[in-house]
Amino acid sequence: MDARAILSKLRHRRSLNREELVWFAMALADGRVSDAQAGAFAMGVCQVGLSDVGRVALTLAMRDSGRVFDWDLNGPVLDKHSTGGVGDCVSLVLAPALAACGAYVPMISGRGLGHTGGTLDKLEAIPGVNTTLDEAQFRAVVAEAGCAIVSATDGIAPADKRLYAVRDVSSTVDSLDLITASILSKKLAAGLDGLVLDVKVGSGAFMKDLAQAQALATALTKTANASGCRTTAVISDMSQPLVPSLGNALEVAEVMRVLTGHNKGPIVSVCAALGGVLLANAGLAGDVQVGADMIVQAIRSGRAAERFGVMIAAMGGPAKFVENWTRFLPEATIIGEVPAPKTGYVTAIDGEALGLAVVALGGGRAVETDQINPAVGISDVVRLGAKVSSKGPLAVVHAARAGDAERAAQAVRGAITIGPKPVAVPDLIVERVG
Repeated sequence: MDARAILSKLRHRRSLNREELVWFAMALADGRVSDAQAGAFAMGVCQVGLSDVGRVALTLAMRDSGRVFDWDLNGPVLDKHSTGGVGDCVSLVLAPALAACGAYVPMISGRGLGHTGGTLDKLEAIPGVNTTLDEAQFRAVVAEAGCAIVSATDGIAPADKRLYAVRDVSSTVDSLDLITASILSKKLAAGLDGLVLDVKVGSGAFMKDLAQAQALATALTKTANASGCRTTAVISDMSQPLVPSLGNALEVAEVMRVLTGHNKGPIVSVCAALGGVLLANAGLAGDVQVGADMIVQAIRSGRAAERFGVMIAAMGGPAKFVENWTRFLPEATIIGEVPAPKTGYVTAIDGEALGLAVVALGGGRAVETDQINPAVGISDVVRLGAKVSSKGPLAVVHAARAGDAERAAQAVRGAITIGPKPVAVPDLIVERVG
């Protein structure tokens, strides 16, 4: 078996079998195939597609190309993955809430991608927090806090790391098969007992329409369950930011308001929907509703905040962060309101445009080597259906320079549509798959 024979088969639009997919994944990891061959493979899979069996085979082979964790803990090992959105800081609330309910959450997370923020970037807005832990440190934090949110090491799914790098330059990013294998190979390498997938749909998500989101949710859940990890997907609405702030320190501030009982907004509902599924599937709750109630209680009682504080301290952050979080988070030098251009109702919010405005402020990366300013962003974004007046703000911009602030203000005005009549706000939880 060699790369040219496999690529020839794809060129003739013939499906690959399990053995061929396993061989190619291992060859990606150990360097037996070139970058050109990796790109040709990605293009071939994009054009020919994989069967359900083939998708599972590629996922497991990419998982097994590197380190696969196993755990000896006094509770189920659970995790959550989001397909990306704006103002989406669910992981920072849900992970400690699950830990407070008796689960362990070894969350291998990522950085900002395109217009969406990255969980690791948000955590690193807290002074001292180190998300790049070695295996011993990772295990110690999970055991102590019940949760740890860290970056993937080079040993996790190296086949995916190699393939991911060529997908961007070969225009194969949107392949459903490759998206599924990429997401799940890294998640399953964490040695999970259960997984929930938050598949976003709407203006602030990568998936703009429901049919796309349903297709991805189905592919992910079928593949993960066939791979031996009990998995459910929840499709949730992203037609507006989940919390009214976009930007790393600003979103951590929103998280702290939730964990300390000062915010009971949509983020709590999403955490309950996702956590309820996980707790029920893992046997920690009698059913999904009981599990959802457990998550809400863990947040309202302060037990989730306590777990979060232990995790932050164990990862190098301030020992008393939960008690004094306003002292530690950085603030931008220029903060100003964006006035509404006219009176009316908010009828649409372009979440992607808002996310790109935060990137332009320095709160995200245009290229991989960009340095992030954790203090910048947009806060107090109006909600869909809200009535606004020309004297009231659409949002508040947090910038490092006056020119950046003005450009961001223009982006905000362009991203928020004001009409004469109120509109119906979409349901936050659309459906559950798997």
